[in-house]
Amino acid sequence: MLEIKDLTIQYGSQAPTVEHFHLSMKKGEIISVVGESGSGKTTVIRAVLGALAGGGQVTGGDILFQGKSLLGNSKEEWRKLRGTKISMIFQDCGGTLNPIRRIGSQYVEYIRTHSRMSKEEAWKLAVSMLQKMRLPDAENVMKSFSHQLSGGMRQRVGIAMGMTAKPKLLLADEPTSALDVTIQAQVVHQMKELRDKYGVTIILVTHNMGVASYLSDKYPGRFRLPSPDSQSLFSQ
Repeated sequence: MLEIKDLTIQYGSQAPTVEHFHLSMKKGEIISVVGESGSGKTTVIRAVLGALAGGGQVTGGDILFQGKSLLGNSKEEWRKLRGTKISMIFQDCGGTLNPIRRIGSQYVEYIRTHSRMSKEEAWKLAVSMLQKMRLPDAENVMKSFSHQLSGGMRQRVGIAMGMTAKPKLLLADEPTSALDVTIQAQVVHQMKELRDKYGVTIILVTHNMGVASYLSDKYPGRFRLPSPDSQSLFSQ
């Protein structure tokens, strides 16, 4: 499904942010990339999505998705992949919502960009996804502006949007860090269900060893791990 070979990423003339990173994933596998802030975790998954910020470049190695290198993709090829076969949940995905448009308008447009659904079908699907994220009164959320929702609610909207298309590969960058423990557990459960039901392959970036241990089939050790006393989602 996904193979990262000897990946090196560099920003300008600075020393490489990531060096000689390897990862191999099968369909339906969940892998966590764990480590402290600044260790290059997010850089790796942004490279997979072809969305390196600030002039970042892959200067060595290759990224293969379903047997094809992603590094030479055209803008049109990326447009077809993103949001359908490859989707990403950002650490503050709720912050990417347009503040002057209602949630429902944005969500329906997002669904219809990647499918042939009618507006009515897309609306029902969006409401269903919001309900799965345990958002109270999903219909009312769809009719709200982002500033009318709490930070945690906005994050759950963003997570729901990222999961809607049931992508082949889901990249999740600290998706639960802004949520309280109860909602974290629900979101983690939903991600696992997405894998179990639809065979979605998931890379989870996290510094939370509890989440990594519970959710993942394995996690690569290329990044320095957090200290043993790091707070666990499932600590007793």
